[in-house]
Amino acid sequence: MTDEFKSYIGIGAEFEGGQGTVRHGMLEYARGADHVNSAESYFALLKRGVIGAFHHVSKRHLHRYCDEFSFRWDNRQVDDGERTVEAIKRAEGKKLMYSA
Repeated sequence: MTDEFKSYIGIGAEFEGGQGTVRHGMLEYARGADHVNSAESYFALLKRGVIGAFHHVSKRHLHRYCDEFSFRWDNRQVDDGERTVEAIKRAEGKKLMYSA
């Protein structure tokens, strides 16, 4: 699902499900099952996190911030306790290997 941004033209050939497009410029925000609301909601969550909590993210570690917010998005419908348990389960057996 994409909007009409020129960089997305033809991208559907790369994906098994093809491409659904909505035309925001024509005030179209959904066409049948095609919409970009979920993607826009995810990026709004990421943007609020960067602006409100982190204030700046480096290009070098951007993938880590995206991973964190993907986890938050994927677990947005569970309570804090369940989300905490899931985070601990995913960390089990992993070492944080980081050097500046």
